[in-house]
Amino acid sequence: MSIPTGKFQEYVLSAHEGFNEPAMREAFAQAVPLKTVVIYCLDPRVTEIPQAVAAYLGDETYPGEVIINESGSRVGSTTTLTAVAVAAGRAVDAIRSVSVLEHLFGVRNIVVVHHSNCGGTSYSAEGMIESFHHEHGTDISHAYDAGSVCITDFEASLTYDTKLLRSSPGVPKEATILGLFYNTDTGELTEVVRNEGVS
Repeated sequence: MSIPTGKFQEYVLSAHEGFNEPAMREAFAQAVPLKTVVIYCLDPRVTEIPQAVAAYLGDETYPGEVIINESGSRVGSTTTLTAVAVAAGRAVDAIRSVSVLEHLFGVRNIVVVHHSNCGGTSYSAEGMIESFHHEHGTDISHAYDAGSVCITDFEASLTYDTKLLRSSPGVPKEATILGLFYNTDTGELTEVVRNEGVS
């Protein structure tokens, strides 16, 4: 198998001579002690959600500090919580990221947060499908699971997303999955769903 020689290949860890994937995974897990993933909305009005979740859980470090070695290279971080921002905070868009984070760091908690006044509540799945057909001439009716397109009921959407995560083979069965509602005006988090992991 030939190794690619692209312009930035020196930065591809798996392309280095003597690459050892198990050792690399162990090094990543030691360099960054991530244990919690927060899936939340990309709405710029709610960028504080990861900090709010860290405070809610009580034993998380976010954003943490970057660890720099004697050569000035960024070699780690103290953060234990990371965030994945996706439209309306829907889990379907974050599952691959959860799988990657589990592979590299080991994930113990997955937290889905939906928030008040979200743009995901301003349209219906049918309305989006119709507008794409009318405005772009494309049929997206089968492109996405209808239950993940918008939010019509926060308790239902959080229940749906936590079940979707739990049923995914790419999500560790040992992880605890939480569904939280965030009030954008008060900053209050309310736990709606708790799905404990199994050993």
